Amino acid sequence: MQTLPADLSVQLPAIAADIVERLRRRAPRVHCVTNSVAQNFTANMLLAAGAVPSMTTAPEEIAAFVRGADALLVNLGTFDAERRAAVEAALAAVEGRPWVLDPVFVDRSPDRAAFARSLLAARPAVVRLNRAELGTLAAGADARAAAARWTTTVALSGATDVVTDGVASLSLGNGHALMARVTAMGCAGSALVAACLAVEPDPLTAAASALLLLGIAGEQAAGASRGPGTFAIAIIDALDALDGATIRQSAKVGA
Repeated sequence: MQTLPADLSVQLPAIAADIVERLRRRAPRVHCVTNSVAQNFTANMLLAAGAVPSMTTAPEEIAAFVRGADALLVNLGTFDAERRAAVEAALAAVEGRPWVLDPVFVDRSPDRAAFARSLLAARPAVVRLNRAELGTLAAGADARAAAARWTTTVALSGATDVVTDGVASLSLGNGHALMARVTAMGCAGSALVAACLAVEPDPLTAAASALLLLGIAGEQAAGASRGPGTFAIAIIDALDALDGATIRQSAKVGA
């Protein structure tokens, strides 16, 4: 069993810097069952981080892709029949690999929410969602209580991100307002969580590191952007250029 630092909030910037190096050295494969709007941006963000994305949903080959991957993302963004079937096939093939559930828009559709609840029983390593989605799936419970109930790590996005495994919690203050104005930013963030899970066995550490990297890259990109269009390109460049010194100097982590 892995022993984590007693004060993970202090150690996280150094750990995240090391995870970046692991990603670039190992180039883990991340299979993404994600929405059609997010695929291109998500793939480019994974490549910038050092991971290798794949995104097929074809029933004849998805199982092989998942078995060849190091981690899996399940994103419910465009919840059509093809992707629902792909999710079920992917989870049947995941075989102990870590996977992330991103229950996009469950607050807007009872059918989507019901499917997401059924996926929680398949034990995702991390559930990444926003406050509206958490309120729907957890019936008003906070992130810590939901993580304990679901026996998983919850990564809750917001002005300040919260990551908790039901016992320990971390708050992450990095990011920029332009991140909310680019389609698929959250989807790409969930894919980064999956990438970090591929090289870091502790879900709390992996999820917090991924969101820290995303937030810092967002801050770096904002300085080189004129608006959301240029920002969408700049954050890919910023993630690709992210180094240990920048992570350590820029991180805003609290317990």
